[in-house]
Amino acid sequence: MEEGQRPIYLDMQATTPVDPRVLDAMLPFYVGEFGNPHSRTHAYGWESEKAVEEAREHVANLIGADPKEIIFTSGATESNNMSIKGVARFFGRSGKKKHIITTQTEHKCVLDSCRHLQDEGFEVTYLPVQSNGLIKMEDLEAAIRPETALVSIMTVNNEIGVIQPIEQIGKLCREKKIFFHTDAAQAVGKIPIDVNAMNIDLMSISSHKIYGPKGIGACYVRRRPRVRLDPLITGGGQERGLRSGTLAPPLVAGFGEACRVAKEEMEYDSKRIKFLSDRLLGGLLGMEHTNQNGDSKSFYPGCVNVSFAYVEGESLLMALKDIALSSGSACTSASLEPSYVLRALGNSDENAHSSIRFGIGRFTTEEEIDYVLKAVRERVTFLRELSPLWELVQEGIDLNTIQWSQH
Repeated sequence: MEEGQRPIYLDMQATTPVDPRVLDAMLPFYVGEFGNPHSRTHAYGWESEKAVEEAREHVANLIGADPKEIIFTSGATESNNMSIKGVARFFGRSGKKKHIITTQTEHKCVLDSCRHLQDEGFEVTYLPVQSNGLIKMEDLEAAIRPETALVSIMTVNNEIGVIQPIEQIGKLCREKKIFFHTDAAQAVGKIPIDVNAMNIDLMSISSHKIYGPKGIGACYVRRRPRVRLDPLITGGGQERGLRSGTLAPPLVAGFGEACRVAKEEMEYDSKRIKFLSDRLLGGLLGMEHTNQNGDSKSFYPGCVNVSFAYVEGESLLMALKDIALSSGSACTSASLEPSYVLRALGNSDENAHSSIRFGIGRFTTEEEIDYVLKAVRERVTFLRELSPLWELVQEGIDLNTIQWSQH
């Protein structure tokens, strides 16, 4: 990498760059059109409100919803908290519906929301996943009880990219008359989603994962059959009373434009990203002692998670300073603990520690992928040569058979 050049960005699951069209849609609302969208008595308010409602339509169109079912929030973390705590607290008041089902590989904000509810007296079932990262439908069916209020299972995993069988989950929940929430932050705008065909009752959406601004997202809340939930934030009663507070028109307009572009270009983006993903995966898995984490068929191609045996993931990240990558979720990667998602797949600590996540997006180029492949090959080889374990493996010794002496 040349002096002063920025690293190649391959961390799309953490965030995406803002699309220039999105920025253009936002700028007017920072300057002349600065009105409060909730001001009803003058043109400044009306023009901001018009922009907010147009954006709401774009978000709704992307997921096959009615605009009235879109509630703007500060992002997917808030939407997840609002969906899980909101439904649980509303239905838990009767004392009859105090059970929630989720999975062990959800985003931390879903798991933490569930833990908070456990402190409030709710029961939570954390479903295990198979070694490919997918749940078993029979496990979900067996976990459902008469007192189950909500099932919350993410669409696309943020670390390994696996796509859960959302349509089957939605169908089962509808048959059992249980609300179904999905965290679709990594899925909306990237894979086709239809809330009606998939029987989704609540869904969390993030703007900055689809080339929109940070600090804005949405929660889809179904109207028929109506989903009732307690609001997290009370006040002026904005957003159908579910999320009070003045909306930020520049962020909302940017988010709406990001959704419009995503719907228009999804097919083209998907083909391009799949092509680049195949190129990257083919090259990485062509190296010895590497494996893809998660299901190799049911996964979003823009999220590639690979373990490099006999290499410490953190060391590899340090060696790849010219490429922006991550070894897990951006929200928990400051911790040196092995990824709980990879551990849930049954991976050893060593395997979990040797994994790297590669995120491919709309603006990734073929040249960048080729550069990354060359750099990874060189630096993995270099780091392995420093490892005494690698030497033993090269000599054909099975490390599992060694009796390590303890000091």
